[in-house]
Amino acid sequence: MSNYEVHAIKYAERDAVRAEHFIGGDPHDNTPMPMDYFVWLIRNEEGREWVVDTGFEKDDALARGRTLLRTASEGVGLLGVEPDSVADVIMTHFHYDHAGGVNQFPNATFHAQDQEMHFATGRDMTRKAFNHAFNVRHVQDLVGRVFADRVKFHDGDTQLAPGLTLHLIGGHTRGLQVVRIETKNGVVVLASDASHYWANMNEGRPFPIVEDLSKMIEGWETLKELAGPDGVIVPGHDPLVFDRFPASTPDLKGIAVRLD
Repeated sequence: MSNYEVHAIKYAERDAVRAEHFIGGDPHDNTPMPMDYFVWLIRNEEGREWVVDTGFEKDDALARGRTLLRTASEGVGLLGVEPDSVADVIMTHFHYDHAGGVNQFPNATFHAQDQEMHFATGRDMTRKAFNHAFNVRHVQDLVGRVFADRVKFHDGDTQLAPGLTLHLIGGHTRGLQVVRIETKNGVVVLASDASHYWANMNEGRPFPIVEDLSKMIEGWETLKELAGPDGVIVPGHDPLVFDRFPASTPDLKGIAVRLD
C-alpha cells in the first residue's frame, strides 16, 4: 500500500429530512437528516497534494439556502495547503456544490471526465430536470480552464499516481467519477455523490437527483468492488463521517477528519 493521507473537510451544511434524500419510501417522512458538504484532500509522503472538488461560495449559499462555513480554499488551508500551490484538483462532477470554487485554485490542472463536460455543456442543459443542480458560472469557469490548457480530460478509469486512481461511475451525473486511494492502512474510496449517504447504498434507495438510475445502482456495486473486503467507502454528504473517523487534528474536531 502507498503512504497517502486522506482528509474530508466540511465546508457547508443544511437542515433536511429523510424524505428529501431517497427515491421510494414514505414521502412524508420528516425525520431530521441534515446534509453536510465536503471537499477532500489527498497528500502523499513527498508532500504532493490533490484537492477533490471545490465546494461553493456565498452566491450559491444565499440562492439555495445553505450555510457556508468556509470556502474550499479556506478548508484546505486549515491543513497547511496554500491554494496557489495546488497543482491538481479532481472534479468528481460539475454540480454547483462541487464545482463552485474553481477560481480559488488558480494554478491547478483540473481532472474531469469527458462525459461530464459533454453533459454540462450539451443539450441536456436546456432541461430543468438536469440543469437545476448546475450553476452556469461554474461551467463557464471550467470552460475557461479548458482554453487555458488547465483541464486534463479522462475517458473512463485512469491512474493519476501509484495507488491513486479515478473511476467513471455515472448515474448521478453522466460523468461522475470516484477516487480510489491505497493507503498504508487500506483502501479509501471517495464516493462523492455516487452515494450521498451510507443509507442510499446500504438501503438500496437512490438519491433523487439522478441522470441514469440503472448506472447509479450499479455504481454501488462498483464502489464495493473498488474498496474490497477491508476498504472503506466514504459518501459525499453524510454527517456520520464525523462519527466514524477521527479528527484530522485535535483543533479541527467537527471540521475535518482523517479517512486513512
